[in-house]
Amino acid sequence: MKLHEYQGKDLFRQYGIPTPPGEAVKTAVHAVRAASVVGVPVVLKAQVHVGGRGKAGGVKVVEKITDVEKVAKQILDLTIKGLPVKQLLVTPAANIAKEVYLSILIDRGARKAVFIGCAEGGVEIEVTAKESPEKILRLEVPAAELRNGTAADYTAFASKLFSDADQATQAADIMAKMAKLFAEKDCSLVEINPLIVDDKGQVIALDAKVLLDDNALFRHEDLVTLRDMDSEDADELSAKEGGLSFIRLDGSIGCMVNGAGLAMATMDTIKHFGGEPANFLDVGGSSNPKKVVAAFKLILKDPDVKVILINIFGGITRCDDIARGILESLNEFDVKVPIVVRLIGTNEKEGRALLEGTKLTPATTLEEGATLAAKLGGNA
Repeated sequence: MKLHEYQGKDLFRQYGIPTPPGEAVKTAVHAVRAASVVGVPVVLKAQVHVGGRGKAGGVKVVEKITDVEKVAKQILDLTIKGLPVKQLLVTPAANIAKEVYLSILIDRGARKAVFIGCAEGGVEIEVTAKESPEKILRLEVPAAELRNGTAADYTAFASKLFSDADQATQAADIMAKMAKLFAEKDCSLVEINPLIVDDKGQVIALDAKVLLDDNALFRHEDLVTLRDMDSEDADELSAKEGGLSFIRLDGSIGCMVNGAGLAMATMDTIKHFGGEPANFLDVGGSSNPKKVVAAFKLILKDPDVKVILINIFGGITRCDDIARGILESLNEFDVKVPIVVRLIGTNEKEGRALLEGTKLTPATTLEEGATLAAKLGGNA
């Protein structure tokens, strides 16, 4: 479950993490009132559950109170990556002397919570991570330190982000509080980008991104009420209701796979061979052809999809039932993109026989399927 920035900052304040004041508003008139309280210059920030708000025009600095209403209306009229902007956060503009990136998340490989830091924060952190990965710092956090750690446990790491000793001490204290929040609220991510030093030498969380583990929400009834259904991806919600696990991504290769682990391995293999997955889609262990049709409908909604890779490892799932779902989908939808199909396991021979005579491209291994998909999608 995703929290809006203003909700994340409310949690930060509860845990003593310094963050600027601000107010979430739904109208331009209310934005003017909020700006009058915090004082100009202000930053108006669209509250939507997607990244890239600034680049999409959803974050604006306003110097004059007389301009707030106009700019607020402009942002509230935006749709960012398919999500309409229905709320703004009005917060004072900060005087930034330095900004860094800091987050804590679960590293499933290490089976531990891990702090990720970079002395170069801000909107270009993804570029830094790609072009200069050596600048990305990691610190594994023992389970006992998550709830009970102190600033002293994080001072050495914070000193790599802040050369000033006082600022490093402040950052270490923030890290201890982030870890406690992460553990007590069952988060999967707590991210500050940027964590800034202002013109008074204070270290402040200028942004807040908090993701909660859906499987632990039964322990946090107070947080469940914060869910903003209007800002959730409608396709992801409908997929969940239909027994599918679906997450939209930015690539061009639509993926349909059975099993979350195999789905992630499929996406990794696609990227290894030069492609970019357009989605995560796990149809689960059911052999119901209707779920395949529903999966096709989700994938084909994305205009960026250039090819579809279907990777099925039949155990409980029967390959012939998947094949029937594929044929039903081809009859129901006007599919104009190539489809690569790998069927392995229970009733694979029957499944392949059903697909003979179609224009589908067969693959016998995941590597072959990913390579074909990357080529057909124009990525390799």
